[in-house]
Amino acid sequence: MKKIIGYMALLILAIFVIPLVFTKPFASQETGSVGENEEASSISSEEWNDGKTVRVWHTKSQTVEELPMDTYLLGVVSAEMPADFEIEALKAQAVVARTYTVYKIQHKAGKHPENAEICDDPNCCQAWISKEDRMNRWEEGQRQQNWNKIEEAVHSTHGKIITYEGKAINAFFHSNSGGKTEVPINVWGGSDYPYLQSVETAGEENYQQYASQVIMTKEELMQKMKEKYADFQIDHWGEDTICITEYTDSGRAKTVKIGNHLLSGVEARTLFGLKSAHFAIQVGENQVTFSVIGYGHGVGLSQTGSDSLAKQGENYEEIIHHFYQNVAIISM
Repeated sequence: MKKIIGYMALLILAIFVIPLVFTKPFASQETGSVGENEEASSISSEEWNDGKTVRVWHTKSQTVEELPMDTYLLGVVSAEMPADFEIEALKAQAVVARTYTVYKIQHKAGKHPENAEICDDPNCCQAWISKEDRMNRWEEGQRQQNWNKIEEAVHSTHGKIITYEGKAINAFFHSNSGGKTEVPINVWGGSDYPYLQSVETAGEENYQQYASQVIMTKEELMQKMKEKYADFQIDHWGEDTICITEYTDSGRAKTVKIGNHLLSGVEARTLFGLKSAHFAIQVGENQVTFSVIGYGHGVGLSQTGSDSLAKQGENYEEIIHHFYQNVAIISM
């Protein structure tokens, strides 16, 4: 009898007690992404709590303003994305903007004074606008409704950021990818981020940001080239002297030949004032036409792509996972 009781005690120990000893609890993970569990603890809850403020450098007034994180994000989301976009797209933008802010602060990135953490210049950090200025730019009958929508997007995602291997990602975003996003190495060189891969998004052609043209005379083009390259020459105008010689996997111009110079697609975009590096070149009798697809560098989240996905029924988490690979969405 004693042996039977002993065996039963050992059986209970094996079934219930031992698994509890050797099982390690997972960190909070709302999206079920692979490879994101205890590593999320590298985001310090003491540093990024509800009372976190952001020191913003206002480039126009040359002043620093300290704002609560979500108050700052209201100004970012309302400046970066149209209020008439779907609410799930706005939520995705809020999470991306919060993540981008955390990344910038943690890495001390950006061109602003040392007593600031981020600036309101979209060419350096991300756009920002005050509530008063934003309201004044909306039609009077839509002001409160629009602002309520922005508040919902920011407050309903309070504290949410995107991480990869437990660290806030460099959450790049842009206006319109032209149907397919780009990898960072083709824009800025260096090395790629594993969570920023080229992905396709249907429906972006339905937005006004999708297509544009830049038309200039041959003389204007030559002048722009000579301002950049003093030795610029072009013997004749044809497909062999002004053309795209290499494309990226996403279909953007990688190398462009203009006369006696080879430019990167990104350099050509900047030099000729194009909205993206996804373009075609047509040489006419007296002018050159650049037909452009998309708007922005094309890396990371596409804003019109987000709205298109939201219209298809995807929520903000699904939108984020579409544009950023193998990431987790966590609460700070």
